[in-house]
Amino acid sequence: MSDLDIALRGEPDLGEGPTWDVGTGSLVWVDILGSAVHRFDPGPGTDEVTPVPQHVGAAKPRTNGGLVLNLRDGVGLLEASGELRWLVYWAREGMRGNDAAVDPAGRLWAGTMRYDQQPGGGFLARVEPGGQATVVLPAVTISNGIGWSPDERRMYYVDSPTRRIDVFDFETDTGEVTNRRPFTEIGDTDGVPDGLCVDADGCVWVAVHGAAQVRRYTPEGALDRTIDVPARQVTACCFGGSNLADLYVTTAREGFTAAQAEDQPLAGSLFVATGIGGGLPSARFPG
Repeated sequence: MSDLDIALRGEPDLGEGPTWDVGTGSLVWVDILGSAVHRFDPGPGTDEVTPVPQHVGAAKPRTNGGLVLNLRDGVGLLEASGELRWLVYWAREGMRGNDAAVDPAGRLWAGTMRYDQQPGGGFLARVEPGGQATVVLPAVTISNGIGWSPDERRMYYVDSPTRRIDVFDFETDTGEVTNRRPFTEIGDTDGVPDGLCVDADGCVWVAVHGAAQVRRYTPEGALDRTIDVPARQVTACCFGGSNLADLYVTTAREGFTAAQAEDQPLAGSLFVATGIGGGLPSARFPG
């Protein structure tokens, strides 16, 4: 029996990147290939959809309202009015933005990948609120989950084809990362790690794409909990709700055949496990 309930039944090709917006009490998430930003309000169960002009890998709340978007051609600022302007423009043929996260000091970490998933064809960049961008990891394949430990001394990172979660030493004041090393291997399943989040106890929760699972690992990297998801393409997870105790999980149906769609009718839906843990509030981007 699954711990999950259906929060929103839907059919996005690639639901991704859930982030709880404490200021509005809503969940921001994206449909990457549908070029749409979603805002789900769990009270009435409504989902507001904002189309954007490009494939969008992630959308994160900003301090002064609006969102920062990791788009196909760079990082953009979406105002509450609907106006979109570029903060960083790095368009490269065949590449798009993927997962992103805001660190404790307010910097955006924006990952990219090639549409053809060419090995080493993407990068991970650190973007300051003023628009200065630094490529921190220059040769990644599918840049995915990013998160920080409660004491801000560790940064976790996923390049999905490596089949592991890596960890860096993190310096909050400068945003520097050093001493990259494996945190845990995802080697006993057909799936690969995708999006992740870190809870208040320092445990790392990761969506395992292709395995219909969300897994929790202790700060020492030991698997101590598995949640079954009624969709194989599990993409990301985050904590939300009034007490940050509810785990939201996004899923996808990318590349499904008719038979696969019939076999997994809930694929693409947004799920929630109520009262399952204790999350950390997401930082906002000041830009």
